[in-house]
Formats: sequence, structure tokens, C-alpha cells
Amino acid sequence: MFKKILIANRGEIACRVIKTARRMGIATVAVYSDADARAPFVQMADEAVHIGPSPAAQSYLIPEKIIAACKQTGADAVHPGYGFLSERTSFAEALAAEGIEFIGPPVGAIAAMGDKIESKKLALKAGVNVVPGFVGEIDDTEHAVRISDEIGYPVMMKASAGGGGKGMRLAYNEKDVREGFEATKREGLNSFGDDRVFIEKFILNPRHIEIQILGDKHGNILYLNERECSIQRRHQKVVEEAPSPFVTEKMRKAMGEQCVALSRAVGYYSAGTVELIVSGADPTGESFYFLEMNTRLQVEHPVTEAITGVDLVEQMIRVAAGEKLALTQDDIKIDGWAIENRVYAEDPYRGFLPSTGRLVRYRPPVEGWTDDGAENGRRGVDGVRVDDGVYEGGEVSMFYDPMIAKLVTWGATRDEAADKQVLALDSFEIEGLGHNIDFVSAIMQHPRFRSGELTTGFIAEEYPEGFHGAATGPELKRTLAAIGGFLAAARSDRARRVDGQLGYELDPPADWSVTIDKDTFAVSLSEDEVTVDGVAVELSLEYTPGDRLISAEVDGKPLAVKVELFRAGFKLTTRGAIHQVQVLPAHIAHLTRHMIEKTPPDMSKYLVCPMPGLLVALHVKAGDAVEAGQPLAVVEAMKMENILRAEKSGTVKLLNAAAGESLAVDAIILEME
Repeated sequence: MFKKILIANRGEIACRVIKTARRMGIATVAVYSDADARAPFVQMADEAVHIGPSPAAQSYLIPEKIIAACKQTGADAVHPGYGFLSERTSFAEALAAEGIEFIGPPVGAIAAMGDKIESKKLALKAGVNVVPGFVGEIDDTEHAVRISDEIGYPVMMKASAGGGGKGMRLAYNEKDVREGFEATKREGLNSFGDDRVFIEKFILNPRHIEIQILGDKHGNILYLNERECSIQRRHQKVVEEAPSPFVTEKMRKAMGEQCVALSRAVGYYSAGTVELIVSGADPTGESFYFLEMNTRLQVEHPVTEAITGVDLVEQMIRVAAGEKLALTQDDIKIDGWAIENRVYAEDPYRGFLPSTGRLVRYRPPVEGWTDDGAENGRRGVDGVRVDDGVYEGGEVSMFYDPMIAKLVTWGATRDEAADKQVLALDSFEIEGLGHNIDFVSAIMQHPRFRSGELTTGFIAEEYPEGFHGAATGPELKRTLAAIGGFLAAARSDRARRVDGQLGYELDPPADWSVTIDKDTFAVSLSEDEVTVDGVAVELSLEYTPGDRLISAEVDGKPLAVKVELFRAGFKLTTRGAIHQVQVLPAHIAHLTRHMIEKTPPDMSKYLVCPMPGLLVALHVKAGDAVEAGQPLAVVEAMKMENILRAEKSGTVKLLNAAAGESLAVDAIILEME
């Protein structure tokens, strides 16, 4: 067994590998860039080596620096995590040349599966279902049109070396092919240095199912069931679960055996994932097709660990050390249900714009997951696991992926796992930047999600106008009204205890008028009960003024609510929505009708920066006439360029920023006449 492992990665996956290595008694080495000098994974590791500036291209993506760190520390193996160098054959070869073990699959398998065209050819040869399409070199646009006509529309054009949703174009007709083929080639060349494109049939109502593979160097290969990854936004996964609500035992066996056959064809060992596209339009579930193989650990691996009890990182380490798998296919069971939500630094209320910045407050829900490798699959009584690599006071940097954490819940049933997600998400405290907690909570509660009717178009179909908060039923509003009254009474009670102020003998009001989203409720408090509009609410909670999170019980069911003071009341955030709650003593509430409503300022004449970022380009100058929809500026954030356009026609009056400046959110870039 290895004595010391270097983790050639950062963030949550580096923390994840360190935890397992520590449990196995193996020393660990972290490598870090300038941006990660104080990151948790650096503190967790036994040793840490600085490898360069913040940009990944100058640190984590330079194999020579990783190898130098191995030599400096005496590490005898490297775990690459995911992303960065995890699927780069030249890195694995360079490690081998130095006598350092790569904790991953053989170089030949990485190379074969990294090329989408070659991998499809191998899949066909291994007897794996592949999407109907053209597997080979496409000469030019005319050739692409002929191929598309033969396959039948719609078709998907993909860059051969693509990934992460880049280099993909959907074509519904010949015109789309003519317009998109050259663009797909350019994207492939610019992003991956490879302009080859292949074309395949676009599967209607597609579901994204993937099979977890695990093999050793002695020819043993297993499949560890499937994961459902259909809920995606812009081809990026948001929610993953295991097992899939769609896959039957017959499908699971057929998929698993085909994926094992493909793995065997390339001499695969270590952990890997075969991604499949499944037609939701086929009620038999037999129309599944090979998409690609990821020759590394997946972001969503914890849900497989939850239902099988197998620590995949431990198995990768043991396989790399030459051990035989201690498991057989018959040992792989399905125990309960697990769901993972990715918590991202992005603001769903503002079109999912990236949200970099400092984590002023970071308090994840309390984990109920054990790290002792017990047979129950690393889960505790309440089945909550948080994989993260951030800390309170730290920064979510513009240089790396915006994922803050992965929240995983386990339950005996799918509904139980989803219910635990909602409660755990409500218990997450993140302040200082935007995040998607409300959005993923809304998905967990969505009737279509609960029914299991999932496709990769779920988010686009269910939120076509963007996200504005989860729907709130009348019962939850009544509960929030009761909580609002209780909080206001507690604050009044605190105020009367301040010496020289209201006076200790002045009792707080018992009757309150609570307005939520234009609905007004009469709340009455006594020592025995809380009533809303005369109906008793069974409510149990503790609150001290200043608390940001309260844990309540309503009718015997748990409810977590985040609290923020707001004008004459509170902002209460729970169940995927933010509620502005106005709370006034009942005897003065009627006076609000005399209050003049404040009109918000007209900001339409300003171009405002929607997220923190770098102003890459400014296309206009003072005095220029512009038309509605015209590009005015380009802001780069989270390695993505965002074009800002004119909302209406007019003339540029004043420029407030210049290209090359770093801008804060809501910074005014220019003003129109």
C-alpha cells in the first residue's frame, strides 16, 4: 500500500480524497495556488506545496509542477480528482516515467475514451448501443448536410474532443446545419485544440443515465448500478440521484453488462463512468445509447456510495496499489435512495449570473454521515452528507468552478431523501454572495420531480421565464405569519428590558397584523397557543433576537427558517423562497393606509454590471447613438464572457468605467441621455 499520496486537485474533491486516505493510514500532500493558500484542503493535508499563481493554467494544469511536488515530498502516488489533469494521458505517462503511480485507469483507456469519435467506434465493436449517426471524418458543410439528411432531423453536432456542454449545436433543419457546423468546428478548435465534429441523431425527451464502473488490474470489472443525472442547466448537471426512478431491474442489468463489456474492451481498471442517453419516449426503456465514458471519479460519486456502501476513493487507491477487488457483482446491492444537489455561487433570481466574492457567513447543515467505513455506507442516522472545500471568511474565486458544496441525503425511499434535501437546504447558511439553494429546493418540491418524469429539458421547460422562488401554499403562509408574530413579540420583549427605554412593565403586544406577499393575517399570542385568523397553529420554536436560523416544529414536522431583519418586519427564507414579512402591532396596523408608497428610482438609463467581474470590452463612447439590443460591453466572470446590451435606444451620456477594470455587482458602467 502507498505511504504517501499527492492530490493533484483542489477544493471539495481534495478534501474528499484526504478523508479516505487518512482513514486508511496514508499520508497526504496538497498542492495549492496563490488563491488557495488558506483553503481547507491545504490545512487538512499532512504536507502542502505551493505550485504557482491563481490561474489554473499557471498552477494546477502544469504537470511538471505536480511531479516536482511529488519528488520534493516523496509521494509515491497521485490522485487527480476530477477536471484539471485527471484525463490527460500525457500526465499519466509522465508520472509513470518517474515511477509514480497514477490513481486512475490505464493510459490506453483514457486515450480511447477521450476521443468521442474513436470511443463510439470501440463501443460499436464491443456490442454497445450507440446513437444513430455518422462516426468518421466530416469533410465540409455540404458533407454535414448530406449526413444530417440521411440520419433525419433533429441532429446534434458535437466537437469530438468536447465536454462540459461546449462545442454542441442542435439542428432541426438544413439551415441550422449550414449555420452551425463551422461554428461547432471553431468552438472545438478554440476550446480543445481539435476541430473534428461528429453528427448524431438527437434523442427526443432524453434522460441522462450513467453507470458507475469499478475494475481492478486482474481483469475483474463490476457495475455499481446507475445514477440519474437528467436535471441539467446548459448541459451542466444540477441534481443527481441513485438509483434512477426510470430504470427497471431488466434495464439496469442490460446497461451494466454493456458498460462492463466496453470497459473490458479497453482493459479498464479503477473507477469510471459510462454515460448513456435514454429515450423517455420509449415506454419499454430499452432505447438506451452510449454517450461517452469519463475515465475518472465523477462529481456525483457520493450518491453511489450511499446506496452501495462502497467507498469509491478507497477502491481506486487499492486498485492502483495492485489489490484485487474484494467485491463481486452479487455483492452490489441497492439500499435506499440518495440525492445530490450542487450548491453553486450563482444567483437564480438574476438569471443564474455568476456570483463571486467572500463567504461572509458559511454554516452548512449538520452532517449525519459517518466516515468510519461502516457497512451502512458512510451515512449516519439522519442521512445528511456535505462535501465542501470552502470556509467562512474565505472567497469563492473567479479562477475556478463556482461550486460551493455538494449536499447529499439518503433515505429509505426517494420521497424521504427529497424531504431531507429540503430541510437540509433550509438549514444552509450562506451570506456574502448569491447562491442557488432556493432553486434546488424548489426542484426538490416540484410535482414533476416527485413523479420522476425527468428529462434533460426539465429546467428549461419548468422555468421558461427564469426562477422567482418556489410556489408557496396557504398553509405555509399561515405558518410563516405565526412565526413572524412570534419573532416580533420576542423582539418587543427584548426591547422593554433595555434600561432607560420602553420600561420593563410595558408588556409586548399580544395581537399582531402580519402581511406576507399582500396577504394579511391576524396573529394572536398567549402563553398557551398561537392563533392565525382565530385558528390555532401547533408551533414549537426557540428564538433569541439576533438568531439567523431558527429550527421549528409545525404540527410535529420540522421546519428550518432563515431570518433577516427587513424594514418593519423580517425576510423569512424557507422552502425555496424568500418572503418579505411586515409585522405590526394590531392597534396601529390600520395606519399603514396613510403611508405614501416609495417609488423605486428609474435605473433604465444606466448600464449596470450584473455580477462581479472584469470589464473586458466597452464598445461605445460618450455621444454614440445606440439601438435597443445593441452590445455595449463585455464582462468576464467565472471564465465566461457575458455580453451586456442596451435595453432601449438612446445616446451615451457618460462612461463610468473603462476596459480592464474590475467591477463590483451593480456598478454603473455607463449612463444614457
